[in-house]
Amino acid sequence: MEKKDEKGKKTQEEQAYQAALEYVVHLTKFGINLGLGRIQALLQSVGNPEKELRVIHIGGTNGKGSTSKMVAKILEEAGFCVGMFTSPHLNDYRERMMINGEMISKKELTHLVDTLRPHLEEIVQNGVEHPTEFEVSTALAFMYFAQQKVAYAVIEVGLGGAIDSTNVVQPLISVITNVGMDHMDYLGETLGEIATVKAGILKPNSVVVTAAERPEVLQVIRERAKALNIPLWVVGEDVRWESRWSGELEQEFDLIGLHGTYPKIRLRLIGAHQIKNAATAITVCEVLQSEYGAEITREAIYHGLKETLWPGRLEVLSLKPKVLIDGAHNVDGANSLAEALQLFTRQRLILCLGMLGDKEREKVAEILLPLADEVIITKPNSPRAGNWRYLAELVTKKGLPVTTIESPSAAVREGYQRLHPEDMLCVTGSLYMISEAREALIGITGKNPSI
Repeated sequence: MEKKDEKGKKTQEEQAYQAALEYVVHLTKFGINLGLGRIQALLQSVGNPEKELRVIHIGGTNGKGSTSKMVAKILEEAGFCVGMFTSPHLNDYRERMMINGEMISKKELTHLVDTLRPHLEEIVQNGVEHPTEFEVSTALAFMYFAQQKVAYAVIEVGLGGAIDSTNVVQPLISVITNVGMDHMDYLGETLGEIATVKAGILKPNSVVVTAAERPEVLQVIRERAKALNIPLWVVGEDVRWESRWSGELEQEFDLIGLHGTYPKIRLRLIGAHQIKNAATAITVCEVLQSEYGAEITREAIYHGLKETLWPGRLEVLSLKPKVLIDGAHNVDGANSLAEALQLFTRQRLILCLGMLGDKEREKVAEILLPLADEVIITKPNSPRAGNWRYLAELVTKKGLPVTTIESPSAAVREGYQRLHPEDMLCVTGSLYMISEAREALIGITGKNPSI
């Protein structure tokens, strides 16, 4: 009888969780609606939990997720309780809200949604425009981290910066990993315009860390930091690194930081861009030490970086045959992927590609198609997929064999079946496609994703 009751209780909890999740996800019908009025009203209604958090706020075009993960892992290794809010998720919505690498429990998320929902309905009744799914997700994360009394909250910017719903925080450190051409329909048509929006996360009484290199971007960030009279550290100028070696599964580099040197740092994230992200993460931790008195040992930095894994980003799922998956969804991401592909010996490369319709698909195709021997085009699971078959036309113009398969899982299965032992399958594009493809590939290869 007791077992039956326990089973019934679990079923009830699961049903409650699914209902809560469905409620939140259904809010995507409100689309992308930038601005801070709705999130400010919602957070005020629940007692402004964001004001209780010590925040590291991380924005940028690419690398902000990886950098967030590295910072969080180092701080966890240093003994702190660390919250991390990132988006989008790969397989489970709860990946967006983690504490020390553990997803929020289903029970806790259900409770938070039940707590938030009446406040949400009340502010809408009082004339506030309905908050979006991302705004609600942001509020849930702030509530969760405040309730759990995390020592630090690593918060990844969703879209842009100035008008992103995460930009209600007062950070200890604002980070801009880099600025490239992406989301131009929301952020601007030039790098300067996009950088201005990204630099909107800089706040008084904080510190700025950036790894941006482009002169017009750095100028915007420098001017913003100067106007706010806050310190700015530039990774690549104030902090320097040098690669020692790069392999198919890991790499090693030396770093001269703000307050010390770090020889032979080992990374299990591959690609030259990940060294820059790691250098940025170390700089953040050095600033936390020097400006805010955080106790972070060298061992925590070394071990934290070595233990950082970030699924779906240059992730090797198999070595024979080689299977690589990467969410290269814009031009800079495609350039980083093309550079990383040079690390892998192979006979033939089968490229499986699926991109959203609002991305610079022609430019990405120009970068990646010359590396491929044949291509499979698939459709991201998103309303923004648009005419996903258009990519196949670009492949045909290049004279490459191309196949279109709508389902990402079916596409990667087909790609894998075409592989010989010395060949390579590279699956890339939108993270909305990567999730389904990755799950299918793990099932096919039967390999531990971390190898």
